[in-house]
Amino acid sequence: MKLAWIVLTVLLLAAVVYLGHQQPFLAKQSSTAQGSATPSPSPNSSHRLADSMQRKLDHIRENGESPNPDSTPTVITEEEANDYFAAGRVKLPQGVKNVVLEGKEGVIDASVDVDFDAIRAGQRSSNPLLSIFTGVHKVQVVADAAGSGGEGKVHVRNIALDGVEVPRTLLEIFVAKFVTPKYPNVGLDSHFQMPSRIDAATVGYHKLTVVQK
Repeated sequence: MKLAWIVLTVLLLAAVVYLGHQQPFLAKQSSTAQGSATPSPSPNSSHRLADSMQRKLDHIRENGESPNPDSTPTVITEEEANDYFAAGRVKLPQGVKNVVLEGKEGVIDASVDVDFDAIRAGQRSSNPLLSIFTGVHKVQVVADAAGSGGEGKVHVRNIALDGVEVPRTLLEIFVAKFVTPKYPNVGLDSHFQMPSRIDAATVGYHKLTVVQK
């Protein structure tokens, strides 16, 4: 699990995939094990906020490699995170695009366009209740997210498709059938160890504050 746990977990649960397993933010600007690469910022990039976020992420990674990390908080703003997505700096899973985040106290409100047919990749289900997870939808997710003592926690409160809230039972069935087989650690409630000696990650209004120890 990478730093993206707090910025992305909610979105990818909405998309019913987990970007944390796909070489997200803390990856160096080089080819990943899968042969893909995170695009390097151009000196003339129009996405200056994305460039700013990349510098902060590089600092977090490098600081985490130090035997005595600087405990000065690193603050990532909502605008930086959204521009990072808009600039194509994150390799999103197939069927997922137009990611937009909004941070509140301890809560992430996120929206994303999801092509569920692409996510299901030809898999079918005999359960008629899962028929709602087909086609392209605007997905809205609200989740509690926090990190302390080196442990991250995310609890999805609700997920809505095109403004209609999805019953939690259906979400659990969909995740169990189409997500967990690919991403065993993914669920509507996620607990995990944070990387790069991150001790705390706090979601505030329009920002994320990271402290390393």
